[in-house]
Amino acid sequence: MSTIKQVKHLFSRAGFGMRFEDMAGFERIDVKRAVKLFLEPQNADEPLSLIQGQTDYMALLKGDVASRKMFQQQERQEEKDLNLGWINKMLNTNAVLQEKMTLFWHNHFACRTKNAWYAQQLNNTMRTNALGSFKTLLFQVAESPAMLQFLNNQQNQKNHPNENFAREVMELFTVGRGNYTENDIKESARAFTGYGFNKEGEFTMRKFFHDYGEKTFMGKTGNFTGEDILNMLLEKKETAHFLSNKLYKYLVSETPDPTRVNAMADVLYSSNYEIKPLLEFVFNADWFYSDKNTGNLVKSPIDLLVGLSRQFYITYDRPEVLLQFQKVLGQVLFYPPNVAGWTGGRNWIDSSSLMYRLKIPSTLLTGGLIDFEGKADPEDEAYIATMRNAQQFISTRVQAQPNWDKFDQTIPKGTSKTDLVNFLLEPQASKALLDGISQTSDNRAAIVEIVSSPEYQLA
Repeated sequence: MSTIKQVKHLFSRAGFGMRFEDMAGFERIDVKRAVKLFLEPQNADEPLSLIQGQTDYMALLKGDVASRKMFQQQERQEEKDLNLGWINKMLNTNAVLQEKMTLFWHNHFACRTKNAWYAQQLNNTMRTNALGSFKTLLFQVAESPAMLQFLNNQQNQKNHPNENFAREVMELFTVGRGNYTENDIKESARAFTGYGFNKEGEFTMRKFFHDYGEKTFMGKTGNFTGEDILNMLLEKKETAHFLSNKLYKYLVSETPDPTRVNAMADVLYSSNYEIKPLLEFVFNADWFYSDKNTGNLVKSPIDLLVGLSRQFYITYDRPEVLLQFQKVLGQVLFYPPNVAGWTGGRNWIDSSSLMYRLKIPSTLLTGGLIDFEGKADPEDEAYIATMRNAQQFISTRVQAQPNWDKFDQTIPKGTSKTDLVNFLLEPQASKALLDGISQTSDNRAAIVEIVSSPEYQLA
């Protein structure tokens, strides 16, 4: 594999795809140097700051009907603003790896809350630690109002333990299913009693609710706190393996290679759960760039939308349409289906979503019409109501403008239609697509056909 092809693959997995303008900075350097550039700290993104503070919920809910209605409208508007704010950050960032990993942690620590202030806090915690310490990230997530609220730990108190938070910490965040017992759940739930937050949205240890009794967890006995439980879980190599397996599926292949995953787990465990050395190991490994690991991952809806928008410098007169795209494609930011998050991989594709996936690129690049059909399920209706009038999206122009002039200026001289295919696609193009491209009238027509192909759905 040529160096530029390797770097293009790196952009595909560590970011949202390579643009022609990126080639100028990377075509004369080797892969190791490219990896270092991706990991450089000076590219760090600023936190999201769209939501300015905590709303006094209790005061609002005690108000009259009009006040409560106004509060609900504000709540929905903040949800919408936060979603589009993060999309906008991904569209414009230079810190692509940081945002790509924030997206990974967003699914790993899947959480749903109507409180946009809590959601923004948690998202910024993930962004700050995206390439840092998983240990720090885990501890901060465990103290985040969003997660404590979502998993009912505010109700977890001595003599009446709530096991939701303790169960998910083990099953989904650390060691994984099969590596703990029901008794471990019960005992660790006691250790997390008292973990809560105040009305300002700040973590607080409510000492009067904490169970100070002796607990037995994973073969050890003591007066354990929540921090003790998290530290014991990190001591288990199963945690490093669980994370490495999940990252392999996110960055390399939907079918994990046990030997590679074990090697990744060794790196993560020996570095005390520092994320950057693990990514450096993966991105510098020969197997990461092998043919079988190239062009084999289905793009998530966010990857597809962000990558396409970045590639063609698309701007949106009405950004709300991005919410509807997320809905029909099956991934609405800040709104995972459950605590296990989005399944991903081939599950992104079904007959309905594939139709939209193939139509959205050409619609965005030509300012065309797109029909949105179907009714939201009851759990989704509240979120989709963030749009002023969902019906306006049933059949409408998306009002998006690609900057074709800027895109054309970045294409190297002498680039053929076949070169465009090879650059814009990660997998090899089919003969049918190549034959179709050769019949197009000009480069723009060829490009629209390329990005509307099934091959464009793969990274």
